[in-house]
Amino acid sequence: MILQLNGISKSYLGDPILSNITMKIERGDKIGLIGVNGAGKSTLLKIIAGDLPYDNGELYIGKGIKIGYLRQDSGLNPDNTMWTEMLEAFTDLLEVEKELRSLEKKMSDPSFIDNPKKIEKIMDRYAIKSEWFMQHGGYEMEAKINSILNGMGFESISKNTPIHQLSGGQKTRLALAKILLGQPDLLLLDEPTNHLDFTTLNWLEGYLRSYQGAILIISHDRYFLDALVNGIYEIERTEIRKYVGDYSKYVESKEKTRKLLENKYVMQQHQISKMEDYIQRNIAMATSSRSAKNKRKQLERVERIEKPLKDIKHTCMAFSIEKNAHKDVLKVRDLSIPFIVDSEQLPLLKNINFQLQRGERVALIGPNSVGKTTLLKALLKELSPDSGVIAWGNGVTVGYYDQEQLNLHPNNSILHEVWSMFPHIEETRVRTVLGNFLFTGEDVFKKISTLSGGEKARVALTKLVLQKANVLIMDEPTNHLDLFSKEVLEQALLKYEGTLFFISHDRYFLNKLAHKMVELSSTGSSIFNGNYDDYMKMKLNEWS
Repeated sequence: MILQLNGISKSYLGDPILSNITMKIERGDKIGLIGVNGAGKSTLLKIIAGDLPYDNGELYIGKGIKIGYLRQDSGLNPDNTMWTEMLEAFTDLLEVEKELRSLEKKMSDPSFIDNPKKIEKIMDRYAIKSEWFMQHGGYEMEAKINSILNGMGFESISKNTPIHQLSGGQKTRLALAKILLGQPDLLLLDEPTNHLDFTTLNWLEGYLRSYQGAILIISHDRYFLDALVNGIYEIERTEIRKYVGDYSKYVESKEKTRKLLENKYVMQQHQISKMEDYIQRNIAMATSSRSAKNKRKQLERVERIEKPLKDIKHTCMAFSIEKNAHKDVLKVRDLSIPFIVDSEQLPLLKNINFQLQRGERVALIGPNSVGKTTLLKALLKELSPDSGVIAWGNGVTVGYYDQEQLNLHPNNSILHEVWSMFPHIEETRVRTVLGNFLFTGEDVFKKISTLSGGEKARVALTKLVLQKANVLIMDEPTNHLDLFSKEVLEQALLKYEGTLFFISHDRYFLNKLAHKMVELSSTGSSIFNGNYDDYMKMKLNEWS
């Protein structure tokens, strides 16, 4: 047994966050921890890691168990280089290596050579420490660091790069690399797939699938959960429930359980109603009073099934269009887009060629920093290409979803942010749509600056719904959305009659939506028909 929780509870300011949480993790378990945003998933990980106290219950960690926790903030030393930071994962080995060097110095010291007892004692200790060093992989430290750094996408970055020079996404990847190097018995991972491109995602999946220890992982990446986990714990209404299998199996099991409970409840209510009716009709009658009393005793002994709770309210959305665009929506030919370094223009994107037809759903993919968002900004005329043609078709109206939410005004209230963009729409209609995105009552007067990433995403989607554009350009639309909101967004976009052009690292989302993939690289663009799985099959054929 690696970890066991019995009846763990946690409250904030009197409001329960976690109630009676019971969980057991054995060696080799790979567990997904899911729930809506704010359900208490990160709180539970912090409690297990010892970063947060709990109010009630018991937490047992097996003797000698080592825990590695990937926090949402990296916890790296910004003054270290990447290499120095990675070496810190091998503190025990480095201490022994230091001692071995010291023992070697002593063995070569002339003053010890004339003292056989001392030299024998030193050599014995050297043999023991050397054996331990070898058995624990001391001679493989550098190879392990290089292997994991390359797998996590750092092959083209100097290992002597100071951490403070890395981007936020790079720091997250480096923190994960450091934890993996430590080989803890239990890995606690909070959204480890954020900021990872497809190559790194696939490497990480393979690495974690063969990982010898246990893993407890919070993730909104359904493809990742399906590829990795053998169990799901869901936190809902402060309580936890376990499901066996991957994410898809969980969805199926939960729906079956819900229907079964509903049917049992309805059947029992029907039975109780019949018994109560019989008692009421016969209790006062001399001929059947005794039978009615027996029936009443029988009814009192019935173990009543609680009425199943209604599903937690989720976002509701539908994208419509005001008018159709021309069949040829967009043509991009021989596009080249520069970026500026020290007043010098250098090529970022070149030889970009593709087109969009009305009703298509096309994904834009490629490695991190290749220029995907830059291409979107060129299409939106926010920056000018160096050369080439961007030709929009007749009747096109474009709605844009920005992953950074930079088009939201921090000092606006939610209601003002949305209504100011559509002043011709009645307030009741705006409030209705905001309600569909879970902004009700006084919530609509919250300032944008106070909102979480998920809430800002819902405000941006509200504006997109009201816009009724016949082309949607979306940059990472599933970022900040919980699993359930992602599925609602998928269904809305599947029913959308316009044209969709989007960037996403969410492979599940890509599989559901994409008709076609445009892949960007340093040399240009390539077109692949089909979704993500089709794309991977074609790439594997190219590589083999």
